[in-house]
This record gives sequence, structure tokens and C-alpha cells, in this order.
Amino acid sequence: MKIRAGFTMIELVFVIVVIGILASIAVPKFAATRDDAIIAKARSTVATIRTGMATLRQKNILEGNMTNLSVDNITTDVLDYGLKECSGSERACWVIDSTNNKMTFRIPNGTDVVFKVQNNRFVCDDPSSDGCKLLTK
Repeated sequence: MKIRAGFTMIELVFVIVVIGILASIAVPKFAATRDDAIIAKARSTVATIRTGMATLRQKNILEGNMTNLSVDNITTDVLDYGLKECSGSERACWVIDSTNNKMTFRIPNGTDVVFKVQNNRFVCDDPSSDGCKLLTK
């Protein structure tokens, strides 16, 4: 009687092929999940900025301060922890343009969504754009 002590080469190859197939299915799913998480974080940031600006505006009115809000107020008075600012061609981050009172979010797919502070509100520069709809729905 012969005692079998290990796996045959065919069994090992079969296991490696199955692992390869599972990996080829799972890796793209994880990449899509990461992009979805970045979009969810950006949506949350936009909502936080809008809520914070409304609160700051009401606080200013109660204090008798009728000055208009700007992008500088967002980075100093509204957000406690700041934003991830872009360096170079980096994606999934914010570009702050205080001069023009605008902030741009760079979506990982290559689209830029420009927001501006207008009438004390944080609004999309182009509300009909797909990127704006993605971040404000």
C-alpha cells in the first residue's frame, strides 16, 4: 500500500489558477470601492462646508456683522481640520483659490469640480456639470 504524502502538480496548478481568477475579479472591485469612498468623502466635505457657512452666517447676523463670507472663512472659521490641498497634478484633493473666491475638487477620474462662494453660499460654478451633480446630490 502506497501512502500519499502531498498534493499532485495538477492540484497545485488548479489552486493557483483559481486564486488568479479570484484576484482578477477582486482587484478592480477594490479600486472602484476606493474611488467611491473618495467621492463620498468629498460629498461629506461639501455638505459640511455648506452647513458651517450657514451657521457662521447666522452667527454673524446675530452679532450685527453683515460682511460677506469668502473662501478664507471656510479654511479659517468653518473647518476645524482643514482640507487636503493638491500639490502638482495630484487627484482627490482640493485647490483653494482665495483670489477668485473659488475652490476646486479634483475627482480621481480626471474631472475638476469648481465651487465658489456666492451670496454667502457654497455653490457649484457650473451646476449642470456631471461633477457638480455627483458631489451635490
